[in-house]
Amino acid sequence: MLTMELRSIQATRYVTPLREGGSLPAIVEADDDGMYVLKFRGAGQGVKSLIAELIAGELARSLGLPVPEIVFIELDPDLARTEPDPEIQDLIRASAGLNLALDYLPGSITFDPVAGKAEAELASDIVWFDAYVTNIDRTARNANMLVWHRKLWLIDHGAALYFQHTWTHYLDRSLDRFPAIKDHVLLRFATHLEAAHTKMTARLTPDIIRHIINLIPDSWLVEGSPFTEPDQHREAYVEYLLKRLESSQIFLEEAIRAQSLYL
Repeated sequence: MLTMELRSIQATRYVTPLREGGSLPAIVEADDDGMYVLKFRGAGQGVKSLIAELIAGELARSLGLPVPEIVFIELDPDLARTEPDPEIQDLIRASAGLNLALDYLPGSITFDPVAGKAEAELASDIVWFDAYVTNIDRTARNANMLVWHRKLWLIDHGAALYFQHTWTHYLDRSLDRFPAIKDHVLLRFATHLEAAHTKMTARLTPDIIRHIINLIPDSWLVEGSPFTEPDQHREAYVEYLLKRLESSQIFLEEAIRAQSLYL
């Protein structure tokens, strides 16, 4: 089943910054009366971080992994008027227009890598997925997982797909073994990696990948793009992800080797 179109909402109130995030994401209220964690296009790596968040988050959802709903969110720069912090005022103004947000999970807590545990099947699925999207940001220092109603939820994929920051030889870099998987916070629980590989490669079809890439707004693809047309840029993402999927045995073997060190 293909991913549904993302909903589009309007931010109506800036509530509070989440200062544990390096790019200062914020909790906002929207015109559907919901609360969301807004990721600013004017922060950090800009729209490339939002593109990674969108692609990785929706790929994870298509694979059956738990990710809060992702939405497009319009941000009016006038919201900066009620914010006393000049840094946040500047961030809001720099992010006017289309941004990305995740459903806010009230009462959730950060996954504790010391006391926390994960079932082997889920841990293996997540490790495989993070190796596929080259997510370097699921470590003991920064797990980027929440526990909500006793269930793990995956958040913050803005550091994934780092190949997009330099498009030179991007198809060659789809063959990255991803040795950084050795630092994954769930690797010690991931004892079913072969089974995860079989399941995930069967679920993730070219149609799903292409559908998700087509969700990327044109306006996000013209900023610093090495391509002349947005569709050419989208096709490059599709080519990279398909080739990485076809060559997934490479990063699977690396993850298995790293996981064996825990045995």
